[in-house]
Amino acid sequence: MEVTRQQLGSGKQGEFRARQLTARRMLNGELEGAELEQHVEEGVLATTLEKAANWARGNAFMPATFGLACCAMEMMAIVDQRMDIARFGFEALRASPRQADLLIMSGRISIKMAPVVRRIYDQMLEPRWAIAMGACCSSQGVFNNYAIVPADKFMPVDMHVPGCPPRPESLAYGILKLRAMILSKPDEGWRTRYGGHGTEEFVDSDLQIERA
Repeated sequence: MEVTRQQLGSGKQGEFRARQLTARRMLNGELEGAELEQHVEEGVLATTLEKAANWARGNAFMPATFGLACCAMEMMAIVDQRMDIARFGFEALRASPRQADLLIMSGRISIKMAPVVRRIYDQMLEPRWAIAMGACCSSQGVFNNYAIVPADKFMPVDMHVPGCPPRPESLAYGILKLRAMILSKPDEGWRTRYGGHGTEEFVDSDLQIERA
């Protein structure tokens, strides 16, 4: 391999340095007139606060630290130095469901475990999303018996990642596809997405306190 050295300030690097100096002059109040207008037009992006918040939400998932079976080993690998899911802002796995907004069901789910998984999902932040990782969680896989239940039978699933088990690259691709899917309507809850109104564990009337 041949290493080529270039002089600092030549070509594209020189253009980058020029932009840095122009930005510094703007902060110091030294840009005026047409030069200031050109710099603002080329380097400033105007948007609304709502769109900026939605963009930040779609690029900062907080998955729950929750593993079910063998797929959980592959899920752990997405935060290592080879995959480095931190490049996309998804490395902040939360131990509490009240601080998480993405549930990755990594492995087979038994009938006895299904209510526990659903309770964790209901305790998560809204809007929240779910990924069914692996063949067992998606379609029972090789454990096609009475004890295993697919995830979409008892809770809404936004993305299925196939494989037995799927590689970390597959899970990262699924997360990126989920991000692309929700960026259009990131603050829409799952009950609105899937028509799940009426399935609440508590209704508002049960939560009202009668005053004497």
